[in-house]
Amino acid sequence: MDIRSFLMGLAFAFMWSSAFASARIIVTDAPPLLSLALRFLLSGVIAIVIARMSGQTWHLRKPQWRATLIFGLCQNALYLGLFFVAMQTIEASLAAIIASSMPLLVALMGWASFGQRLPATGWLGLVAGLVGVVMIMGARVSGGADVAAIGLCVIGVLALAIATLSVRGATSGGNVLMIVGLQMLVGSLILGGASLFTETWQITLTPQLIGAFLYTTLVPGLLATFVWFVLVNRIGAVRAATFHFLNPFFGVAIAAVLLGERIGPMDIAGVLIIMAGILAVQLSKQQVAQPVQ
Repeated sequence: MDIRSFLMGLAFAFMWSSAFASARIIVTDAPPLLSLALRFLLSGVIAIVIARMSGQTWHLRKPQWRATLIFGLCQNALYLGLFFVAMQTIEASLAAIIASSMPLLVALMGWASFGQRLPATGWLGLVAGLVGVVMIMGARVSGGADVAAIGLCVIGVLALAIATLSVRGATSGGNVLMIVGLQMLVGSLILGGASLFTETWQITLTPQLIGAFLYTTLVPGLLATFVWFVLVNRIGAVRAATFHFLNPFFGVAIAAVLLGERIGPMDIAGVLIIMAGILAVQLSKQQVAQPVQ
């Protein structure tokens, strides 16, 4: 892996993890689904305009349209929609930890559904990572965390794992930024319709809300998604996913610094276990993916 890919991976992990703290700020002052619908509308339009100016087209191949629709539904509408709703009542650090289990779920579902081989080190990492997530969730529930909100996050991360398995490799072949923009518009349409029928559109306009909304729209929403697709096309999905092991640390650290969320000994232990588990799973996948000499 070259230094440029390494730096892209670090940048993606940080941007992806920072979204939970900014989302927590947004949902305290605005309806979650409406906020997401507006975010995706703005991000999608910006991405499409830049893509067209760069010569990209929306005449996509069939697998690319499939990826666009699946990611728009599963990642933007279900995963992020459920997480935004949940973060009205649970802390950003807990949401980030649950979301960081995605690579573990992808490995488990890949083995169960597609017979993808996972070496012994991968299984040890998978079990350890899931145990770390359960440890933190259990400690937070004992401390009064909203169980229903945690359930929404679990459903959301399962939807993201399904989307990741379903569209693997479908975004290759160019028009990356156009795909990013179109899948955001799909999410905006779905979430806007859901918000219309389920939410009261009451917004408390504050500098914190405006700043968090713009940051979430442009950085985790647009830039991080683009960097992720470029990184996958550059070094492959297996190697790119290795950077997810940093997400638990970044997510908890950013929430502690920006929001003042308390991090206990059980959280620290759980985060370290999850990081080690994700890293073991992803490194074992790289071993499987290497061609036999």
